Amino acid sequence: MGENLSPETVQRIMRQLKDLMTTPAEGIRVKVNEENITDVVAELDGPTDTPFEGGMFKMRLSLPTDYPNNPPKGFFVTKIFHPNIRQPSGEICVNTLKRDWQPTHGLRHILMVIRCLLIEPFPESALNEEAGKLLLEDYDEYFRRAKMYTSIHAKPEADKATETSEDAPASKAKKVDKKKSLRRL
Repeated sequence: MGENLSPETVQRIMRQLKDLMTTPAEGIRVKVNEENITDVVAELDGPTDTPFEGGMFKMRLSLPTDYPNNPPKGFFVTKIFHPNIRQPSGEICVNTLKRDWQPTHGLRHILMVIRCLLIEPFPESALNEEAGKLLLEDYDEYFRRAKMYTSIHAKPEADKATETSEDAPASKAKKVDKKKSLRRL
């Protein structure tokens, strides 16, 4: 359940997870891993008026054994074209999880900051240099590419479930075509 965690830390994490489950933050859903509470999985809705709009992004927070004294590491599981997210690992670079870390930051705050990163990227601290350069030099191309990644990789689960078996082959062929065009980029 989170080996080597103090009882106080376990209680703190459980309290924060319960709070997120009972009163979710806008556009964020948390899934509790009862086997390991230090492995927090969340789904983020792509914010409106961004290239991520309409997408559902799975991400993970890995809490260290000395949490909250040290920050968690954040990773996007869903592939995303974003300056502050390293590919292929999905590692997230945001100051809140690095130099600006405060032990008072809770899981809600962390997840909200990560979702805000989808609205306001920081190309100056890019882990994905290509995305950072495009954002600064050719925003339209950055937007187009990020939107394409979203349409391919961040399709909401409800959309996937509503595909009928008749639609599946056509949809799969379309997805393969999009992936081929992505590889050429």
